[in-house]
Amino acid sequence: MPTKTKEPTYEIGEFATLVGLSAPTIRYYENQGLLKAQRTANGRRYFTEQDIKWVKFLLHLKGTGMSINDLKKYVTWRAQGDATIPNRLDLLKDTKADFMTKYRQVQHHLQILDDKIAWYEAKESGQDTGKEPFADYLKRIGHTV
Repeated sequence: MPTKTKEPTYEIGEFATLVGLSAPTIRYYENQGLLKAQRTANGRRYFTEQDIKWVKFLLHLKGTGMSINDLKKYVTWRAQGDATIPNRLDLLKDTKADFMTKYRQVQHHLQILDDKIAWYEAKESGQDTGKEPFADYLKRIGHTV
C-alpha cells in the first residue's frame, strides 16, 4: 500500500512570511473570521497550503479595494454554500465596478505624470524652449480652472 504523504504545515510566523503579511495581521484576519487556523493538540495554530491559496485570493480581493466588511460577507456567504452564489456574484460585480472607476482615475493621474515628465525632459534637453502656462495645461488635459 502506498504511504500517504503528509501535507506540509506552517506555524504563524512562517505562514505570514509565505503570504506576505505580518503575524498580527494573520491573527486579525482570523479574529475577523476571514481565516480559520487549525490547532495542534497543545493549541498552537498552524496553516496549510490550502490556507496559503485562500489568503492569496483574499489579498487579490482586498487589492481591488474590497473592504474588510465586504470580505467578511463574502466569506460568510461562501461558507453557506451555493445558495449564496447570487449574493457573491453581485458583490464581486460591485467591487469590479468600483475598482474600474478607481483604475480609470489612476490611469488619468499617470497620464498627467507622464505628460509632465515629458515636458520637463523636453525643457531640459532644449527641445522645448516655450512656456506652458499652467491654466492652459489644465484646459488641455480636460480640467476646468
